[in-house]
Amino acid sequence: MQKILEKYSLELESDELEKFEKFLEIFIEKNSQINLSAIREPDDIIEKHFVDSLMLNIFVEFTPPNPLDEGERNSPIQVADLWTGWWFPLIPLAITNPEVEFTGIDSVAKKIKVVNEFIDTLEIPNAHAIVSRFEDAWQDDAYRASFDFVVSRATAFLPVLLEYSIPLLKVGWVLCAYKLDDKEELGSSKQALHRLGAKIIKVKNYSIWDQKRVIIFIEKISDTHKAYPRKNGIPSQSPIQ
Repeated sequence: MQKILEKYSLELESDELEKFEKFLEIFIEKNSQINLSAIREPDDIIEKHFVDSLMLNIFVEFTPPNPLDEGERNSPIQVADLWTGWWFPLIPLAITNPEVEFTGIDSVAKKIKVVNEFIDTLEIPNAHAIVSRFEDAWQDDAYRASFDFVVSRATAFLPVLLEYSIPLLKVGWVLCAYKLDDKEELGSSKQALHRLGAKIIKVKNYSIWDQKRVIIFIEKISDTHKAYPRKNGIPSQSPIQ
């Protein structure tokens, strides 16, 4: 594992590496029982799941974007992993950023059950996962405009992802969207960004094997209208364009 991480200029502390080795072991075991992923070889899991999740650590620090905010905080940075699915990037980021609080969110209860089992087994105190229907929870003050960062890896078409993600963010904070390198998809987000009160601030390129990937960083610049996200299924059926 260490050699693969070094290939991508990723360094882990010894205790972090131990957790990832245990993570790999239980991932392989669970995958043999309930088919979590088509990626089954240990080296492939490390490179395509672990490394891909950890690339965000190269490009961003989970700290206030405005240094003046640093002294005003009395609570940890809050990060939501939207459509957390099978633990990625939630668990890798939580292991390597122990001072940050991570909340995984997905609407599929059986997935969240397994995610929380992994979190408990790996003893990751700064992470938990919840079951939520986005359209309902996003109107709740416990979630809406409550997170400093949102991350989401290989999930929805970008305008759809924006509609579900931006309402979660506090103004001035950032969505980190893991995507394939698709300039047409990036260009399709202009109207959604405008309506939701957000802007793209940077795009970072990287490759896993021969596949070109990006992480898109999107800042929330104004409050999002309460009309968003729209009711269940509408954002996917009719993306903002």
